[in-house]
Amino acid sequence: MDPLKSITSIAASGMHAQGQRLRIVAENVANADSRGTTPGADPYRRKTVSFEEMVDRNSGSSMVRVAEIGRDQSEFSLIHDPAHPAADENGFVKVPNVNSIIEMSNMREAARSYEANMNMFEAGRRMRNQILDLLK
Repeated sequence: MDPLKSITSIAASGMHAQGQRLRIVAENVANADSRGTTPGADPYRRKTVSFEEMVDRNSGSSMVRVAEIGRDQSEFSLIHDPAHPAADENGFVKVPNVNSIIEMSNMREAARSYEANMNMFEAGRRMRNQILDLLK
C-alpha cells in the first residue's frame, strides 16, 4: 500500500472520530439546562465517547474510530424550584449531569486533535505533490 495514502487514511479516521466527539460535546452543552417535564423525571443525561483502534485491512494501518457513545451514569444534581413542573413533592428538580467547564475542555481537546489530524492530512498531500513534481 502507498505510505502516503496510508497517512491520509489515518488522519482522516482521526478527523472523523474527533468530529463525532465534537458533535456529542455540542449536544451535551446544548442540553445542559434541560430538565424533565413531569415530577421525578430524569433530565438529559450527559453522553460520553469512547475510541478504539481499528486496523485497515487494505493498508494494515492502525486507525481510530468511535467505539461507543455511552451515557454518564453519575448522579443528577438537585435544585430547589417548586414552581417547575418536574419538581418533586419537596420542590426539588433534577438537573442534567453536564458540567460546562468539562465540556468546554473536551471541546478544546477535540478541536486541537482534529486540527493536528488535518495538519497531518495536509502534510501527506504536500508530500504526494512533491513526489509528482520530482517525477516530471
